Amino acid sequence: MWASESVFYQIYPFGACGAPFENDHVLEHRIHKLEEFIPHLKKLKIDCIMLNPIFESRTHGYDTTDFKTLDTRLGTNEDLKEVIEKFHNNNIKIILDAVFNHVGRDFFAFQDVLEKKWDSPYKDWFYIDFNGNNHYNDGFWYQDWEGNDILVKLNLQNQEVVNYILSVVDFWQEEFKIDGLRLDVAYCLDKNFLQLHNHVDRDFFLLGEILHGDYNQWMNETMLDSVTNYECYKGLYSSFNSANFYEILYSLNRQFGKDPWCLYTGKHLFNFVDNHDVERVASILEDKNQLPLIYTMLFTMPGIPCIYYGSEWGIEGKKNWNDTDLRPEIKVFEWNELTNTIQKLINLKHNHSALSYGDYTQIGITNTACIYQRQDEKECLWICMNMKNEAQTLGFNGQGNFIDIETNEELSVHNALEFKPYEVRILKKVS
Repeated sequence: MWASESVFYQIYPFGACGAPFENDHVLEHRIHKLEEFIPHLKKLKIDCIMLNPIFESRTHGYDTTDFKTLDTRLGTNEDLKEVIEKFHNNNIKIILDAVFNHVGRDFFAFQDVLEKKWDSPYKDWFYIDFNGNNHYNDGFWYQDWEGNDILVKLNLQNQEVVNYILSVVDFWQEEFKIDGLRLDVAYCLDKNFLQLHNHVDRDFFLLGEILHGDYNQWMNETMLDSVTNYECYKGLYSSFNSANFYEILYSLNRQFGKDPWCLYTGKHLFNFVDNHDVERVASILEDKNQLPLIYTMLFTMPGIPCIYYGSEWGIEGKKNWNDTDLRPEIKVFEWNELTNTIQKLINLKHNHSALSYGDYTQIGITNTACIYQRQDEKECLWICMNMKNEAQTLGFNGQGNFIDIETNEELSVHNALEFKPYEVRILKKVS
């Protein structure tokens, strides 16, 4: 699938386009601000953008009130069509955030239940107990999402609801020509519903938001193409902050190694160092000099790398009560040494098949230095890095003749490699 070779870029449109957090229902054509990203993304050579919720809601987009209308704060459906067409004309694909587990209280079917109670034809679209109540004093209890009662859980075991959601997917494909979906809180969704490839083409990318557990429950031949790799998200920043490469390399081998017990060998998990729900990596890393190293690992580990908008030039952001500090408006596109590094890594990903399809082998490791291998039938790459602010030598059991991909330097390796402070080297084996 095209996604397996792609680099993704995530944008939270309400934030990036400067929309107010609360829906003021004043029509503003802010979605066109996304077009300003295009030159920047083309320079980086991004393949696909992932847009977080964009349809009508009260607040952050996850409390959807109308699946078929672009939020008034962002513009009209015609605006969205024009924006997506411009991205497609620049060879950038688009996937949308599909919030199908729950809706906002203003969603038409829930409003009908509020009005008609037992007599509503939509009462079975939700999990409702008319013997209970809630703090809105609706006269009934309903299941919400994780205690957030502005988010009313949909009953995806009800075929009418499933048919409605599938009509939404069809509408998005026909109207906006999207290339895939991110399934919000996929771990909450009915697994029969997640067999969406029975309804959409195999080329239509299906990504699921998964936090814990065995990802194979959701990522398999009948369900999703990929899932968010939160295990390695945590392992990445934690390894650098605790000076412990063993943590992340243990996860990489557990997930992608060659042993029979390895979980996801040959599969393409969706990797990231930050996103709209977690603190920016530049705020989490205690040593900012390690930013180029953590991005190198993101782009060279097995899976599909994704950049969160602005983090490519080092934007910081800590969680606040409504996460707006994680989702700022972008007025100026910056470009610095970190952006240069990421641009080089994207080119590396595009030009070396082993980074998309190669297997994974650990070559050498200490707490603060590591070497791992990505190899396919075309090439063998060693990714080598030193997280310390001092030179060190890493000993291991391995040898061969290599070319440094960045400098074209030829070198012969015999069971040891010397590192400069914070050094990253990507070596291609020639014999």
